[in-house]
Amino acid sequence: MTVTRRHFVAGLSALPLLGATLPFAANALASTSPATGPRLLSLLSNPEPPSLSAFNTSAGTSILASSKVLEGLLGYDDQLQPRAVLATEWSVADDGLSYHFNLRRNVKWHDGQPFTSADVAFSLDLIKRYHPRGSATFANLIGVDTPDDFTAIVRLSKPAPYLIRGFAGGETPILPRHLYAAGDPLSNPHNNAPIGTGPFRFKRWERGSFIEYERNRDYWNPAQPAIDTLILKIVPDSAARLAALQNGSLDIGGETPVPLSDLQRLTASGQLRSTTRGYRYSVVPTMLEFNLDHPLLGRLEVRQAIAHALDREVIRKVVYYGYAEASVSPIPASFKDYVYQGANPYPFDVARANALLDEAGLAKNGDHRFSLTLDPLPYGDSYQRTGAYIRSALARIGIDVQLRAQDFPTYVKRIYTDRDFAFAVVGMGSMYDPTVGVQRLFWSKNFRKGLPFSNGSHYHNPEVDRLLEAAAVETDEVRRAELFKAFQKIVIEELPSITLVMQQQVTVFNARVRGFEEDGNGLNGSLAGVSLDAEAVAHG
Repeated sequence: MTVTRRHFVAGLSALPLLGATLPFAANALASTSPATGPRLLSLLSNPEPPSLSAFNTSAGTSILASSKVLEGLLGYDDQLQPRAVLATEWSVADDGLSYHFNLRRNVKWHDGQPFTSADVAFSLDLIKRYHPRGSATFANLIGVDTPDDFTAIVRLSKPAPYLIRGFAGGETPILPRHLYAAGDPLSNPHNNAPIGTGPFRFKRWERGSFIEYERNRDYWNPAQPAIDTLILKIVPDSAARLAALQNGSLDIGGETPVPLSDLQRLTASGQLRSTTRGYRYSVVPTMLEFNLDHPLLGRLEVRQAIAHALDREVIRKVVYYGYAEASVSPIPASFKDYVYQGANPYPFDVARANALLDEAGLAKNGDHRFSLTLDPLPYGDSYQRTGAYIRSALARIGIDVQLRAQDFPTYVKRIYTDRDFAFAVVGMGSMYDPTVGVQRLFWSKNFRKGLPFSNGSHYHNPEVDRLLEAAAVETDEVRRAELFKAFQKIVIEELPSITLVMQQQVTVFNARVRGFEEDGNGLNGSLAGVSLDAEAVAHG
């Protein structure tokens, strides 16, 4: 099937600067408070990001931090339609093998150097090599032609039907070549003190407390940003986050920053509001991921028993208070043409779960068969709550589950470098296409020690690899859907992981905050267009 030629030109929207000022509320959450300033926005980061540049990580808080400084070629609205950022015009060749970008002129890096097409070519190569999703996203990348400073032509060996949605700043940040060309990019000091083209300049990082950004007064859109100071506050404690939102020292927090049980009470007065918009770019599943190298969990019958012991409806209603959708498939229902519609081969059935373990020779000694340690992702409260449910559910089939608490860097190292785990409660965005967000979890070529949020189970099935690789280049949508459904049927039956629910994430924000919901990336966008309501600020 021939790919229809597409040509997109997007205009800029300009937000007027606001004249009112917002006093910075006293911060009881950190021993050091950043300097106050007019039009200050405080944004939650939970947990602390491992890096402030997202070119080599898909950690959620690194994307949150990076995207304010490092921009992409394109942005996306809440329907995932592309809009201009560093590229002003773009087109895709009829054969799908080249993408032509006209770049924005007169853009400066924060150190004053000019942005050019050489930065684009360098960055895409770097992301292909180092980003957890980059090896899949840019698997077919041959190179980037740069006939002049303001033209970049991305050339592919095979079509990549998803790629036009892959150029967001949080996903494919454009880095300054002049600061990264020499030395090891993974140890570059600018990973933690980034220099970009974005609406905000990095100012300082007080570890364990906050990250401070200031308005880029030389931004290519002179009407943006409408915020002078942006603070990313690290608030790992749930009760402290709740208090901070109530007392105004936090303006906004995404990815369900407070217990869902408190949401109705918290927003009752109207001072705080909540929304589920701003997450279109990536729906996040909650999954139970197995280490297939573990002597017990490498056995299919054990994984089948665990699957039978888990009730997704309980997780949806009790853990997520209804802000989730039960799902057997790792592809969310938002990809309506791709998602698997078949029956669950392992429905909730405690008797069958016990029988499977008995048949496997893992008989009970009293009420006990064996013990396992479960590692919930230390990112918000829902993963710990899911872990507590799993512990209770598996106790009914004689499996004693110990929950292990740890900080985010320790968790990432344990799962993806040391591989010192049995199973883990995880959440990894499905992104704007299954080739990008889902393939990485099941593709054998994406098992690489030290690479976070990849194939942590160490799953290897040649037929799954074939199906995923074929879907990645298939331009016929009907055939592509068939390939994805065949892939799902296999992994649902073989259980390298168990998809439990698709999260409906919530952002809680002060009523004065405007302009983030229209971005398909929500808070993971640049926030260039975010403003503070003038009247609310004046009376705040």
